[in-house]
Amino acid sequence: MGNIMRAMNRGLIVSLCLAAAACGGNSPTSGGTTPDPTPTVTLSASPTTVSSGGKSLLTWSSTNATSCTASGAWSGAEATSGSQSTSALTANSSYTLTCAGAGGNAAQSATVTVNAPAVSNVLSVVVDGGPAGLAGPSVNTLYTTVTVCVPGSTTQCQTIDNVQVDTQSYGLRILASVLTISLPVVAASDGNSLVECTQFVDGYSWGPVATADLQMSGETASKIPVQVIGSSNFTTVPAACSATGPAEDTVAAFGANGIVGIGNFPQDCGEACAPGVGSASIGDYYSCTATACNPITAALNLQVANPVPFFPVDNNGTMIILPSVAESGAATVTGSLIFGIDTESNNASGSQTVLTVQGSADPLPGNLSSTTFAGQTLTNSFIDSGSNALYFNDTSIAQCTASGFTGFYCPPSATNLGATLNGYAGGSAAVSFTVDNAMTQADNDPSYTAFATLAATADTFSTPSTTFDWGLPFFYGRTVINVIEGYTTKVGAGPYVAF
Repeated sequence: MGNIMRAMNRGLIVSLCLAAAACGGNSPTSGGTTPDPTPTVTLSASPTTVSSGGKSLLTWSSTNATSCTASGAWSGAEATSGSQSTSALTANSSYTLTCAGAGGNAAQSATVTVNAPAVSNVLSVVVDGGPAGLAGPSVNTLYTTVTVCVPGSTTQCQTIDNVQVDTQSYGLRILASVLTISLPVVAASDGNSLVECTQFVDGYSWGPVATADLQMSGETASKIPVQVIGSSNFTTVPAACSATGPAEDTVAAFGANGIVGIGNFPQDCGEACAPGVGSASIGDYYSCTATACNPITAALNLQVANPVPFFPVDNNGTMIILPSVAESGAATVTGSLIFGIDTESNNASGSQTVLTVQGSADPLPGNLSSTTFAGQTLTNSFIDSGSNALYFNDTSIAQCTASGFTGFYCPPSATNLGATLNGYAGGSAAVSFTVDNAMTQADNDPSYTAFATLAATADTFSTPSTTFDWGLPFFYGRTVINVIEGYTTKVGAGPYVAF
C-alpha cells in the first residue's frame, strides 16, 4: 500500500508541476534566454593539386554568420558565401576563412598543393661524323648540344651543337670562331684578364675565361666560368703552354665546336691552382695584358667549372647510356646523358659495379687505382668518354702500317682480351673486350664513325708503359656513371665511377 501511495504521490507532483509550470525553473517561461546558434563554415578548393602556374577555385558557404574574413594565402573581408579563383600558384598554399556571428566564430581551411615543374634531366648524345670543316669524319667522338647565354639574359643566347662530351675534363670550352655572342671576360685577382692554358694529350688550347649561363636540356648552371678557345684578343701564348703540342684552337684542329667536361670534380684545377693553397707555377691560369701573360693562381669561383654541380637539382653526377655497336661498326650511335644519380625515377642506382677513383688531393685525380692487364699493373688507368679508342700497350698485337693509322692496332683477326679494373678504395671489375683491325674497319664502310673494337698504343701518353685509357669503346653497350667529389648517392660518396 505504501509503495502504491508513493507512486501516486509522484504522479500528483509531476502533474501539478506541469500544470503550474513552477517546479523546476527550467521552463522557457521561467525567465531564461535561448542561446544564439553557433556559426558554421565550409571551404573547399578544386582542384586540390595543380601544376606550377596553375589555379584553383575556392568555394565556401556559412550559416549563422554575418561576416567572413580570409587569411593565409588570401586576405580581406569576404561574403558569407561565394567562390573565388586563386592567383597563379608556384608553391603550396593554405587558405583559411573565419566567419563570425552572434553565436561566435568558426574557421575552415583548404590547402592547394603545387607540383614542382618537371625538370628534363636527359640530354641526347650522338656519335657521328662531327661538325662541318673537319678534314674527314670524326671517329668515336660523343657529341651533344648546349645553349650558352650572356649571364642573366634570355635573349642573348646561342645553341651550339657538336660539343664533345668528356668524362675526364671539367667545364665548358667553346671555340671562339663558333661563338656569335659576347661573353664577359673574368678578371684575375690583379685586375688583368684571366686566361687559361688547357693541355690535352695531343695538344693545347688557349683562351680567356668568361662567364655564361649554360643550359643542358632542362638543367641550367648560372653564371659559371667557361673558356673561349682561340680568341683573337689573346694571341700571346706562353712557351710553357705552347710547348705541350700543337694548338687546337680551330674546329678542324679540335674536332668539335667545343667540349664539355663532366668528370668527377667541380673545377678543372681545384685547390692546386687556388691562392693560399695551390701554386701559379702549375701553369693552368695566367694574368694577361695586351702584350704579356704571367702565371697566376685562380680562386675556385673563377676556375672553369663542371656545370653539373651548379645545377639546382640533379647535380651529384651523370649517367651515360649508349647502345651496343657491332664489330663491323655503325654510321651513327644515339644515346642519353642523364643528369643526377638517385634524384629522379630515371637515374636510380642499380646493380652496377662501383669503383672509387682518386680524389682531388690524390696523385692522379679521377683515376682508378689500376688496371690489371696481361700480367701488368697499369697505374695510370681511367675511364674517358673523350678518348676515341682503348689506349694501352701490348707488343703481341700487330700495329697498323698505313699512313694515318700510326699507333693503332691492326691484328690479322679480331682478338679477344680481358682486364680487371681496380677501384682506388678497393673493389674490382673484370672486363672482356675485343681489338680488331683499324684499317680494315675504316675501309669496310667510309660512312661508319662508331667502332667498339678500336684500340691503339699508349705511346702518346707521358707514361705509356703504365697507361690504360678506357675510351669511348668502353661505353658502348653500357650505362656508365660518374659521381662528383663531395656529393652522395644511395650507393655512397663520390668520387666514383660505376658500370
